[in-house]
Amino acid sequence: MKQTIAVFFGGRSPEHDVCVITALQAMEALDSARYTVIPVYIAPDGRWLAGDSLRKRESYIPKPNAIGIHTVRLDLSSVKQPRLMVTKSGFFTKEEIIPFDVALLAVHGLFMEDGGLQGLLEMANVPYTGARLLASSLFMDKIATKYLLASLGIPCLPFAEIRRPPQGTFVDPSVIADLVKDLTPPYCVKPAHLGSSIGVGKAQTPEDIAALLPAIFAYDPVALVEPFVPNMVEYNVAVARFDNRLQTSAIEKPKRVEELLNFKEKYISGGGKKMGSKLPGQSSEGMLSLTREINPPLPPETEKNIRAWALRAFDSVLGAGAPRIDFIGNEATGEIWFNEVNPCPGSFGYFLWEARAADPILFSSFLDKMIEEALTLHRRMQLPAEPVPEEARLLKR
Repeated sequence: MKQTIAVFFGGRSPEHDVCVITALQAMEALDSARYTVIPVYIAPDGRWLAGDSLRKRESYIPKPNAIGIHTVRLDLSSVKQPRLMVTKSGFFTKEEIIPFDVALLAVHGLFMEDGGLQGLLEMANVPYTGARLLASSLFMDKIATKYLLASLGIPCLPFAEIRRPPQGTFVDPSVIADLVKDLTPPYCVKPAHLGSSIGVGKAQTPEDIAALLPAIFAYDPVALVEPFVPNMVEYNVAVARFDNRLQTSAIEKPKRVEELLNFKEKYISGGGKKMGSKLPGQSSEGMLSLTREINPPLPPETEKNIRAWALRAFDSVLGAGAPRIDFIGNEATGEIWFNEVNPCPGSFGYFLWEARAADPILFSSFLDKMIEEALTLHRRMQLPAEPVPEEARLLKR
């Protein structure tokens, strides 16, 4: 029997548009012989919308009364069968029910990738793809992740944390100077909870850092300051537990036009619209034509460390899904440090799995594995019909 997959995406997130592109790619790549697909779009104002026309790029950003698009909500009381309820007006109007089997999360950024949506789905007992609640919330906090991974022996850059003041966004440079006194300038300044290179800047002095903070604090209450790495190079690798074994993807080395990879360079370089494919040979295109080198030549010890550290990070939180683990290095000295974890990378990082030298996984097969894992993890988490153990019951049954 065909399974019904509800693809959740969008949201009140600075990375809203990236979510839409990832979802469109996934809906195109899902095998129509195996699945019925329901788009579940969360608009920037928080409305939940469903309708087949949401599978078309030109539908965004839709109005809830557009043809074929309906306002929906997740039924939190239906713990046996996940379902959406179509909101209808009229006192005697009966709500329409849309049942589904698995939630496929094409989510990025605040309120979507950071554990909020995952917690809601767990409360409603909905099978969902990707990182679980713990990994989602921890890995979206760059500072908490650094503390965890440093304790596991994974090298991390030193850092300073600057919190948004209770009032306003101005932080006195003298206060900043004290916070960053153990760091060597120049500095890299970025939000502690955002992805997609949003808000990242370079600073030479505490005054420069102070000037960057208002833009960061508009989206994130915490800024992370690290020493800027000279001759910087990035190496990214995805990790998954497919077929009951830990696996890593191909390694990518993003190419840069500027010193810092900003949002537009990351997602719009090349200007084209590159959608996901079920076919092989598409792995070099990726998300909106980001230029990258796949499987770059690396010293054997460097590649071994990158893969081993990525697996260690993933396994430390009982990882699920296919997060991308990002590292930065000094290309001149060969030093490598952990940078950040992307719990749900743009385009799901599908091109990294297609590009594996041995045992490549095409996008549609990758999504199959994600859905199978969602159902397996959901089965493992089921409680008895009476969830309160007999010895813990304080109320009469």
